[in-house]
Amino acid sequence: MGEYTEYFKKWEEKIGAFIEVDEEAIENSGFKRRGQDFRAGERVGEKSEKKSVSGLPFAVKDNIAVKGRSISCGSKLLENVKSPYTATAVKKLEAQGAWVIGKTNLDEFGMGSSTDNSALKKTNNPWDASRVAGGSSGGSAAAVAAGLVPFALGTDTGGSVRQPAAFCGVVGLKPTYGAVSRFGLVAYASSLETAGVLADSVERCRAVFSIIRGKDENDQTSVAAPANAPSPEEKSGKPRIIGVLPAESVAKAIAAAGGGADGEQTLSIAAQAATLEEETRRGFETAKKNLAALGHTLIDVEIPSLKYGVPAYYAIAAAEASANLARFDGIRYGKRPDWAENPDDLIDKAREAGFGSEVKLRILLGAFVLRSGFQDRYYLRAQRIRAGIRRSFEALLGDADYANGADSGACCDAVLLPVFPTRAFDRGPSTLSPFAQKAADLYTCCANLAGLPALSFPASVENGLPVGVQLLGRAFAESTLLDIAEGYEKERPFPHPSGYEPFWD
Repeated sequence: MGEYTEYFKKWEEKIGAFIEVDEEAIENSGFKRRGQDFRAGERVGEKSEKKSVSGLPFAVKDNIAVKGRSISCGSKLLENVKSPYTATAVKKLEAQGAWVIGKTNLDEFGMGSSTDNSALKKTNNPWDASRVAGGSSGGSAAAVAAGLVPFALGTDTGGSVRQPAAFCGVVGLKPTYGAVSRFGLVAYASSLETAGVLADSVERCRAVFSIIRGKDENDQTSVAAPANAPSPEEKSGKPRIIGVLPAESVAKAIAAAGGGADGEQTLSIAAQAATLEEETRRGFETAKKNLAALGHTLIDVEIPSLKYGVPAYYAIAAAEASANLARFDGIRYGKRPDWAENPDDLIDKAREAGFGSEVKLRILLGAFVLRSGFQDRYYLRAQRIRAGIRRSFEALLGDADYANGADSGACCDAVLLPVFPTRAFDRGPSTLSPFAQKAADLYTCCANLAGLPALSFPASVENGLPVGVQLLGRAFAESTLLDIAEGYEKERPFPHPSGYEPFWD
């Protein structure tokens, strides 16, 4: 058994990151340890030359198609389904010499914040196996954090790349909506989701994104970046103006949002869920301090409409999910009951047995907000809030058309904000409730509502667990976010969990 094979199997048994692995490829990979002994929390420097993906293994979230591989979406309904084709993003990486080592675990159909909503297995955090890896791309994040792969693909609908990246201490990029082809992604909420990158370094993340970006004739939502937009391959170490969104002001705004006597308790819970725990607050302050030390100018900013982000996000996401998941009926593919009286009975039984409780909840919620007489009250109002949030961010960062070149005339180059109010939470009695987990999506879902790029990276390690922060930027300005984070990594190389060993540069 080779060094990498032994290492892979040891970690996978501990964390359960993969739904399916290519065991023969692992056995024949021949990767060797680089001979360095890493301790928990030790920081590791990266070489400065440009990263290449040629010859490297990577993991793919199991809601992204790879021909002949599993496409379960973490659901019993699709447990044994194999994909008949390969997603565009995967094809582009394979064309550059990278190869798929396996499919990673996820919350069922991407619906969740812990990867515990998977119907097939649970994924543990490499830093502490009693804690969640985050979700829904928890399997991809855990695989990168443990050093099983140098990078992985995930999907981000409301923070599903950035939150697990923060929990596991890796880099997570949610690109501009349309910058990466969605062809081959199993749709959950089509106007919000995008393929994203999880990587062991900012430079690796940059290299992967540079490959997978671009317009695709198979995806009408994909677009080419404007001619004046910065290229991700171009680096600039110049100081930036970074707007800081104080988490305390957001939590207070939620509590004071109003909503009548019936909604007062709900708003109180939501505000509490959005309040940063002490360790996360320290990590956020550390990030601010270090960014300022690197020469960046930090200014406080406010986005009043942000407090409505979570209800708007869940109204839109659930509505789109109820439409997208209507195709899963047990007739064309997927598990079906042994017996049914008629087609309607067959569909009811297939969905009852195949869908988990979270998926059923969101389908029902989506059907409710789309009902006749309720669209104006919920769905269309959520779309108006979405437009308002986008305008607020564009006022700070600049719009997407780059009509005046790279100069947006806006006050900020990026906005710094938390990723999640807590570090990776455990599965014990103190775990966050499902409602609190949804309310805590406040800091991530607004990038999806606005269609803007956002990058999560480790800021510090607090009490043995990584704390991530995120930068949100102008449309198609991923390079700006990568530049800032790469400068941060150079001065404060990112940490790794106990037992981590490197197998590639």
